[in-house]
Amino acid sequence: MRKILYISGTRADYGLMRRALGAIAEQRGLKLEVVATGMHLMKGCGRTIEEIRKDGFKIHRISAVYDGFDQAAMARFIGKFILVFTQKLKVIKPDIILVLGDRAEMLAAAVAGVYSGIPVAHIHGGDISSTVDEISRHAITKLAHLHFPATAASAARIIKMGEEPWRVYTVGAPGLDGIITEASCAKNDLAKRFNLDLSLPLVLVLQHPVTCEITVAGRQMRETMSALRKLNLQAVLAYPNADAGSVEMIRVIEGYRDLSFLRVYKNIPHHEFLSLMKVASVMLGNSSSAIIEAAAFGLPVVNIGTRQQGRERGSNVIDTAHDRGEIAAAIKHCLAGRKRKFFSPYGNSGAGTKIARILARVHIDKKLLQKKLAY
Repeated sequence: MRKILYISGTRADYGLMRRALGAIAEQRGLKLEVVATGMHLMKGCGRTIEEIRKDGFKIHRISAVYDGFDQAAMARFIGKFILVFTQKLKVIKPDIILVLGDRAEMLAAAVAGVYSGIPVAHIHGGDISSTVDEISRHAITKLAHLHFPATAASAARIIKMGEEPWRVYTVGAPGLDGIITEASCAKNDLAKRFNLDLSLPLVLVLQHPVTCEITVAGRQMRETMSALRKLNLQAVLAYPNADAGSVEMIRVIEGYRDLSFLRVYKNIPHHEFLSLMKVASVMLGNSSSAIIEAAAFGLPVVNIGTRQQGRERGSNVIDTAHDRGEIAAAIKHCLAGRKRKFFSPYGNSGAGTKIARILARVHIDKKLLQKKLAY
C-alpha cells in the first residue's frame, strides 16, 4: 500500500479537501493519513481537529501552533513545524506528502519533504492571489514533484516557472467535489441552528487579514461591519483565520456582536458553511471560497480588497475597495438580481478522483525525485 500523508492546518483547507481525501482513501493501492496542526489545535479557533476525527482518518498531531498574531509569529511557526515534522516523518514513513495552496504549514511540509527525500504533490499551484500568499504558493510549486492545478491557466503558469510538463495534471478544484450534496442541512434546521428568517436576504461574511496590510486590518474590518450596519441585513459571520492581523479584526467584530441582525461564530462546520452558501443572498469578504466555490451555488460575491487580487474568478464576483459606501452599494447590486448560473473557470467536480488515480499510478523513482528546470 502506498501511504499518502495530507497536511492540514485550518478548517478551510480540510473542508476543501474532505471529498478528495475520501477518494484517496478509497483508491485501490493507497492508504491515507492526515497531519493536523496549527489552527486545528487552537482552542480559540474551535479545535477543528474534531472534524477530522469524525471522518475516521488516521491523524498525526504536530503540536506547532501560532504563538502570536504578528508576521514574525508565522515565520516562527514554520520553523517549529519543520523541526517537529521532520522527526515525525521517520515514524510515519509516507510515500508521498500532499499539500494544498499557499499556507505556512504547507510550505513547511514541502521543505521537510524535499530534504527528507519524499516526493511532494501540490494542489492549486499556479494560482494568482497577492501578498505573501502568492510568494508561498509559488515557492511550494518549485519544491513540489507533482502538480495538480485547478485550471488550464494555472497549469500554464507552472510550466512557465520551469516545471517539466509531465509533472503537471490539470484536475479542477477539489473544493467543488460533491459540493451540492455536502450542503446537506435542511432549510428549517439551518434557520433554527443560526436563528435566521430565510424569507429575508442573508449575507454570509468571511474576511481574513492581508499579511502585508496588518496595520490596517482592524480598520478594514470596520469598513465591512459599518456597511452591514448601514444596510441592516441579517448576516452570519465566521471568524478570520488566525493569521497576523486577526486579533485586531476580531476586536472590531466583537464590537458589533450585539447587533440584532448579526450572528458571529468562531467556527462553522464545513457542511453547515456550504449549506449557508446555498441559501445566502450574497457572500461578503475576501475568502477563496467566494472565488472558487460560490459560483456552484449561484451565489453573488462582493470581494473586498487585495487578498484575491489577480485570481481567476467567475462572473458572480464584484470587486470593491475597503470602503463602507462602495461595499454597501455592491451588496445592494447583488441583492437586486436573482440567483442564476454563473461562469466559473474551476470546473465542476471530480478533482479528488483524478488526484487519487494519479497518486496511485505515478512512478516514485529517481526521475520523479530529481527535478530540473525545463528551460
